[in-house]
Amino acid sequence: MSKKQFLIHLSLGLMLAGLSLHAAEATGHFNIGWASADITPDRPVVITGGSSARVSEGVRDHISATALVMESIKDSGASDVAIMVSLDLVGVTDFLFDRVKDKVKKAAPEINTDKIILNATHTHTAPDQAVAPDLVEMHSKYGIKVPPAWAKWGIDLGVMPAEEYVEFAADQIAKAVVRAWQGRKPGGISFGLSYATTGQNRLTAYYDGKSEMYGSANRPDFSHMEGYEDHSLGLLYAWDAKGNLTGVIINIAMPSQVAYGYLISADFWHETRNELRRRLGGKIFILPQVSAAGDQSPKFMIDERAQKRMEKLTKRTQMEQIAVRISDGVTSILPFMKENIDWSPVLKHRVEQLELKRRVITEKDITTPRSTFHNKKVESVRETFDRLLGEYKKKYKEFEEHPELKQKPRWYGSITGTHWLLARAWRTLERYELQKTQFTLPIQVHVIRIGDVAVATNPFELYLDYGMQMKARSKAVQTFVVELASPGGSGYLPTQRSVEGGAYGAIPQSTLIGPEGGRVLVNRTLELIESLWDKEK
Repeated sequence: MSKKQFLIHLSLGLMLAGLSLHAAEATGHFNIGWASADITPDRPVVITGGSSARVSEGVRDHISATALVMESIKDSGASDVAIMVSLDLVGVTDFLFDRVKDKVKKAAPEINTDKIILNATHTHTAPDQAVAPDLVEMHSKYGIKVPPAWAKWGIDLGVMPAEEYVEFAADQIAKAVVRAWQGRKPGGISFGLSYATTGQNRLTAYYDGKSEMYGSANRPDFSHMEGYEDHSLGLLYAWDAKGNLTGVIINIAMPSQVAYGYLISADFWHETRNELRRRLGGKIFILPQVSAAGDQSPKFMIDERAQKRMEKLTKRTQMEQIAVRISDGVTSILPFMKENIDWSPVLKHRVEQLELKRRVITEKDITTPRSTFHNKKVESVRETFDRLLGEYKKKYKEFEEHPELKQKPRWYGSITGTHWLLARAWRTLERYELQKTQFTLPIQVHVIRIGDVAVATNPFELYLDYGMQMKARSKAVQTFVVELASPGGSGYLPTQRSVEGGAYGAIPQSTLIGPEGGRVLVNRTLELIESLWDKEK
């Protein structure tokens, strides 16, 4: 460590150790509680976040649930509460969300579970938590005898099923919520804007008007990256009554998708937590949120060779580099946050169910032959389904007749990949029929006011443009958009530009809601935020 770095860390440590000049302002009208829990399974599970199953072969680092309770108490005795829980998971299923609420209700009936928000960091190296009753129906229709617990993957993988993992994880998450609730104490918050260059748009656009996810830029017909990038860090710092930092919310427009493979991992958030705790103290809580980032990725699309060179020069992995950049952003504005603590911020929390118009799947969408990111064959959705149904049933029969095939390493890759594409085609065909009678999809959003900050959630992999619209037009001084928030499982929500480009996240198979619904979501979210600033009657 250089002399300059030593002095910076020394002054930062002295500042954090000292008492705040404004500590006497902690009135007890605003309470904060933190807790965390380990949600790493103790035996093999299916890792999700791809187009085939991956059975875990170990743990690179543990995955966590981090809970923050904020409570505002008025002089009249009335109060409002927000309970935010970040999870090192790919998403938050309705199944997991419901089980967490049930367990919290049982353990602490005084907690209003409607105030609980679960959000995922979108790591692609975490356990699956999805059940698939619709695929049970598909299997029954076509005479396929798959245990219901394995309907999603089309074959019994012989490891901890999703239902069992959900019971374990929900129990751990609920305990963290209850501990945070019971441990809430007077404190304050401060908020700030910083920057960390990390993620970028992952959609490569070509001169013919088409876009491709992770498409090569090293081509003569490469035109540009399809969309915008957002390198801002939304930061909310929590302090105890003595002015000691207790934790930080970090809102960043990038999913945790550096790692991919067969080891369970929290991705770059593991390195980020370690780096921040090294700088700020081992007891600091870190609560990650993914802002609108459905078209963003940490994958380098342009400067990949230069990035690899820098990893060698710095002797830091990409995840370690991301951790340093985020930590630099957090600590660079910390002295100013220390001097601007709000000990009694306004706290208002609203929950609303929106009815968004379903994306219409046309007959052309079903019948036009085309290839996709995961299916390179040029064929229609119906042709895809018919072909894959035959291939899947043939593979399933082979495993029934020759169970010894399951002794081969990663034997399940081909059949689960075939079944994943089959299920995707089935669901698209089912939606084509469903839309004739069900025109909208209900989704839940939360909006929270914390002083001059607004937090707005949605269950989608929301394209960045929508997040930028919300932040630019919001009533709040600073707005934290949080995607993949409970209850989830609503797919990508792409822009019109991306639909026209035809990349993976914008095709009918990937989306329940289209650009029209995106604009409704933006406008209604902004109306709800505005309502949090209405004068109290």
